Parts: sequence; C-alpha cells; structure tokens
Amino acid sequence: MKLPFGTFTITEKSKELIQKILESKYVTCGKYVKKFEDMFAEKHKVRNVVAVSSGTAADVLGLAALHSTGAKRGMEVIIPALTFIATANAVMHAGFKPVFVDIDPKTFNIDPKKIEEKITDKTLAIMPVHLMGKPCDMNSIMRIAKSHNLAVVEDAAEAHGAVYRGQPAGTIGDMGAFSLYVAHIITTAEGGIITTNNDHYDEILRSLRSHGRACKCKTCILNKGESYCKKRFSNSYGDSRFYFERIGYSCKMNELEAAIGIGAMQEYDEILKIRRRNLKYLMKAFREFPEIYTFEEENYETIGPHAFPFVVKSDKFTRDQLANHLEKNQIQTRTFFASIPTQYSAYSGYELGDFPHSENIGRNGLHIGVHQDLTLKHLDYMIQTTKEFLEKF
Repeated sequence: MKLPFGTFTITEKSKELIQKILESKYVTCGKYVKKFEDMFAEKHKVRNVVAVSSGTAADVLGLAALHSTGAKRGMEVIIPALTFIATANAVMHAGFKPVFVDIDPKTFNIDPKKIEEKITDKTLAIMPVHLMGKPCDMNSIMRIAKSHNLAVVEDAAEAHGAVYRGQPAGTIGDMGAFSLYVAHIITTAEGGIITTNNDHYDEILRSLRSHGRACKCKTCILNKGESYCKKRFSNSYGDSRFYFERIGYSCKMNELEAAIGIGAMQEYDEILKIRRRNLKYLMKAFREFPEIYTFEEENYETIGPHAFPFVVKSDKFTRDQLANHLEKNQIQTRTFFASIPTQYSAYSGYELGDFPHSENIGRNGLHIGVHQDLTLKHLDYMIQTTKEFLEKF
C-alpha cells in the first residue's frame, strides 16, 4: 500500500478546456483566467480575485500593493517565525523587512500576545499565516492592526476551506493570498490567488501582475485587466499595452492553468468533504497517542484540510525515526516547517532559542496527507502503522 503525501485532480472538463485552448493558440491570461477568478470569488464570498503565477507571487503582490497607499521601502512586516519560507521571502521581494514573532504551540500560528511588542514606527503590516489550514486568531490580529493603523495581508496558502467565525480565511484582512500549487486543495499545478474586497487594491494588483500596466479603459476593467485591449492614449505614448505607471512584476496566470482550476472548482465541495473527513478521522485517532500532539478544531472555526500535522513530544524516539518508519511502510511524509530566522541559513542575525516554540516544531514536527484519493482503509493503515512504531517504546 503506497500512500503519497498529495494528489492532483484533473477533471474531464479541464482536459476538454485544455484541448480547446491549445487549438485556439491563445494561452496567456484571458477569458478562462477571468472565469476561474469569478468562480473562486463566488465560492469564497469575496468581491475581487486576482489570479497569478504562484502562491509566493500572491504574497509579494499583496504586500507590494501597499506601496500605492504610501508604504516606503524598508518598512517592516510582522510574520510568524514558523511558516513556509515563501512568506518571509515575499516580504523581502516586496521591498520590506520581515519581523518575526514566535507561534502559539497549541495552534501552530502566530501568537497575537507577542505581536505588539514587535511593533515600531516602521511597522507597515501584519501577515498572519493560517498554517496547515488552521485559522489564526483574526479577531485579536485585526484589533491590533486597527489600533496601530496597520494593514493585514493574510497568507492563506494552505487555508482553502478554512473558516473563522463565519468568514472564509483570506477574506478577513485587507487582502488574502492563496497558493494553487499541486499539493494544495484547489490546484492549477502552479498558481496563486489574491482576494480583496477593496476595489483600489484590485486595480493595483492587476497592474502589478502585468509589469505595472496603466490602462484603466472600460474594456480592461470589464475583462479584469486582460492584455488585448486596443485603446490608445491621446498622447505620444501610443498603445496603452505599453504604457506603465508603476514598477510591476510578470506573474500572470495562463489559460492552461486556469482550465485545471476551473475543473477543480467544479469539484471543490466534494474534494473538501473528503479531505475534511480524512483530517477529522486522523485527529480523533491520534489523540490516543500521548507521545504526539496536534492542533484541535474550536467550535468557532473550520480547519482547512491541507494536511495532518503532528509534533513528537517523547524523548524516547525522534521525529526522524518515526518518519523513517512511516516511509519504510510506504506512507509518504513531510517534515514540518522550521523557525525561519534561527533554523534556516537564508536568514541571519538571530540566535537559536529566540523562537523556542517554532524551533521545537522545526525539530519535532511532521505531517502526512489527507487528500481526496485516500480512503478510510488507507487512514486505518496510517494509524495502525504509527501505533506499531509507538508500541516499541
């Protein structure tokens, strides 16, 4: 029995659209990207959605859009120490400085009680990460942001289907950034999504994803920034497609990726249902293992079923020993992320021990898949294989 960490759903509808797009010979950002954006917006009950080339690009553009409201290079963005490194890298790529905060070990998310002590006169924004689909304490974060006049850009990369007090994760702050990478719940193979209820940010984001194009004519607005507009400026600059009013990026989603996403969105509810069942099943079973702990789902939230994370708390065996046992029995694992400022050489200026809860998970955290191709039989095998290992100790 071989159980991979993730899976990749390509529906028959997606295959039909891909063939149609290839025959049309128009594969860059166009009407199918817009259709995918509209489907994602409707499902997440958000006004505007901008599709880009990756979840990292979504993070970068969400932060870079703040330049339009007066942000200056070198300002600070508060992020959790424990997250995928793309969060910190995105802050740097947007021209800002990441300021790290340790996590709450019960949630694996940024600890709101430790945020205010990191706020300075240079602080621009907070970027909470809904890690492994577990919603952050957004009430506390939004209250802090409001009191200090800070923007909030949610990193919802892994939080498809996550809900916090009735609101979908990624729609609570000023903007939200989702990943559509192949291992995630809704995928376009590669890709990302930025959500916002702010029309000004929507306009800026569409400009930023296409080199900073300036055109705001009716055709471009109706088509959400597609690049085939033929309107010309009345001055010497000529074709509006080649007039730029800000420093932008090149990170549009293409039509082939959108076709995969459209098919996945049509299966969204069923995919989410199966993954939710699988996550809850493993959470319940692993509560019987005192050598391991994981997060819990509170009554005011729904965890987005990205994967099943757990942390080894026994001194009788290591995380790597458990992972090797699972891998030997064909259960693919992934180590948890680590403390970016103290456990990755990419970032320096910090000392081991500065972020103890993040570092503990970096040493002892693991996660396994809960994807839609896994049956209860597969899950029982995962549970039994883990139990057999633990019984040795």
